[in-house]
Amino acid sequence: MITQDAAPGADFEDHRPRMFAVAYRMLGSAAEAEDTVQDAWLRWSSADRGDIEHPGAWLAKVVTRLCLTRLTSARVRREEYVGPWLPEPVLTGGGVLGPLESAEQRDSVSMALLLLLEQLTPVERAVYVLREAFAYGHREIAGLLDLTEANCRQLYRRAAGRVAAGRVAAGRAAGPRPRFRPDPAQWQSLVEAFLTAAHDGDLARLEGMLTADVQYVADGGGIVGAARRPILGPDKVARFLVGALRKYAAGLPVSFAEVNGEPALIVGGTVLQVEIEDGLVRGLRSVVNPEKLEFLQRQLSHS
Repeated sequence: MITQDAAPGADFEDHRPRMFAVAYRMLGSAAEAEDTVQDAWLRWSSADRGDIEHPGAWLAKVVTRLCLTRLTSARVRREEYVGPWLPEPVLTGGGVLGPLESAEQRDSVSMALLLLLEQLTPVERAVYVLREAFAYGHREIAGLLDLTEANCRQLYRRAAGRVAAGRVAAGRAAGPRPRFRPDPAQWQSLVEAFLTAAHDGDLARLEGMLTADVQYVADGGGIVGAARRPILGPDKVARFLVGALRKYAAGLPVSFAEVNGEPALIVGGTVLQVEIEDGLVRGLRSVVNPEKLEFLQRQLSHS
């Protein structure tokens, strides 16, 4: 039998996964998404639920508004961040961010898109995420954000245009997918060959596996040693990787996992995403900031 006090908690728990999924896409941080959901619980537990006709809509509005507040303060923290900023990595194979069956769904949590969303204003990001990732109608979004439907449509067009422009500037198609994305088995085979060349110190072979515009970006947050600027070009990236693997990754366990909707390497508990396009490595993103790896570490401990 469900007690009167337990029922509201059960209602909240029913919506917790979706709230976390919305908050993560809005904030790019699993830790902040968890804090946001907890803040939503505090508001839910103190609210007069007799006035709440649709709990899901009420909670969606609360979480979205909380995210907007966090995004405003996050802009200042981003400006003070030491070195490149990358989103917190999340293991997505278990569905923690919702279903990721289509390319569009996987794109909605990709590091590439989350980085592009950093260019939007908080309200633009909210409208874009709710529309693109969760298929909210403009009328529903207007209700969540206390805006007019016409304003929401305008914000969405502006946000979608900026995201598309960002993709083009990054050398990608305007759509959600690169020109060629290998399936996980192909990706793993290519990455294994890439790692072998790097471990062997075979610079010529390694450079031949990199695109002319390859870049390596690392997020150490000033807490651990990491390149504080992107490394550009096949020669510099190849030399850096050979040295870094010998210095920092020698003897560390390496495994494969799905991170933010894409295959990735888990190297001694840190994350390395390898972007492959047309059979060559086009980009590498490494998250080594221990504060950004706490959520993923908890996921790994329960897998």
